[in-house]
Amino acid sequence: MIELRKTNIVLRRVIKELEKASKQNDAPIWERVAEELSKPTRRRRAVNLSRLNRHTVDGDVVVVPGKVLGAGIIDHKITVAAYAFSRTAYDKLLKAGCRVVSITELVRENPKGSNVKIIG
Repeated sequence: MIELRKTNIVLRRVIKELEKASKQNDAPIWERVAEELSKPTRRRRAVNLSRLNRHTVDGDVVVVPGKVLGAGIIDHKITVAAYAFSRTAYDKLLKAGCRVVSITELVRENPKGSNVKIIG
């Protein structure tokens, strides 16, 4: 059987880095995020700001294994890492005082993945 692989080089690099970080640091959260990113594009997560606002509190660190969309508002400061952000979501997060990072940056800052929530 032919194995289907992602054609996006950046996405393949992120998945590989997550799998490596998971094994090196014994952090199953990164393996789970890599698994979510490996899904087909049509099954990948898309999260609105309103959902982030409902399921987080001030100071939380969240990772979205997909894209953050701009519907809704966020009224507290969080750190958000995602594979992609819509322009509207990115602007609203910065305006609310949130910290926006890529997934690989979050892995470098917190290799154990402690106190990181997956929202999707």
